Amino acid sequence: MKRIGVLTSGGDSPGMNAAVRAVVRKAIYHDIEVYGIYHGYQGLIAGNIKKLEVGSVGDIIHRGGTILHTARCPEFRTEEGQLKAIEQLNKHGIEGIVIIGGDGSYRGAKALTERGYPCIGVPGTIDNDIPGTEFTIGFDTALNTVIDAIDKIRDTATSHERTYVVEVMGRDAGDIALWAGLAGGAETILCPEYQFHMDDLIAKLVRGHERGKKHSIIVVAEGVGSGVEIAKNIDEKMGIETRVTVLGHVQRGGSPSAKDRVLASRLGSLAVELLMEGKGGRAVGIEQNSLVDYDIIEALGRPHTIDKKMYDLSEELSI
Repeated sequence: MKRIGVLTSGGDSPGMNAAVRAVVRKAIYHDIEVYGIYHGYQGLIAGNIKKLEVGSVGDIIHRGGTILHTARCPEFRTEEGQLKAIEQLNKHGIEGIVIIGGDGSYRGAKALTERGYPCIGVPGTIDNDIPGTEFTIGFDTALNTVIDAIDKIRDTATSHERTYVVEVMGRDAGDIALWAGLAGGAETILCPEYQFHMDDLIAKLVRGHERGKKHSIIVVAEGVGSGVEIAKNIDEKMGIETRVTVLGHVQRGGSPSAKDRVLASRLGSLAVELLMEGKGGRAVGIEQNSLVDYDIIEALGRPHTIDKKMYDLSEELSI
């Protein structure tokens, strides 16, 4: 394989640039040409493709976001859109693609692989919801952004003796809420993987108030529901002053942590190695600090889970 492409797709995450850098420089080191595909699958269909050199990825390892940009592309889900993409791949002589993104990006990689183009999926999403890898690129950075916010919110919650509801991202995955809630000492963590009852939440707050607790932090994953609605329920049922902070897209930004930079560099490099070996339809990840690769179709079929023991621990420590 002498010519490969690289694209980023879906929601951006800190560390994507580090992964792009690793793909480009690893490939060039082994005399493989690399073409950047801009604006994800939308750019692939449109032919927004340019050759990348060593200098093209200089000074980007520390930058959040993605220099290749990203976009949602409903057209690529259709046969017509996929055939347009293949036409562009043939036009540029691209023999394999490294695709950096989340589960939607992986589905695109699967579709191209089934049409004869070897693709390697690299997990880039703050949600940490890609099966087959313990951590995704961007999760650690987003996690630290949330923890920093919780620490600051706790200061004012303590000063004003208020209950704060902090809504975090993660779609249908509770990893950000669980890890940040545990690290931030939250009194309650609500994850979509486990049902919660409003009455239980209220009872826990009541017990805290009865023993003299004047403030609480409740971390809510967006997949559970609206933090605003939960705060409204608390206010109505307890009559206590409740505030809401929806962190939103601030969680996606910022300079990637050292952990994310190293993870992205390792996974991007492995993706190129797999293409050099003639492998496609694979996804890369990390398990117990060792790099792994696995069938991308198998990965898409696995349900996402979170660490039950960690969730139970958060309950035990927040009595």
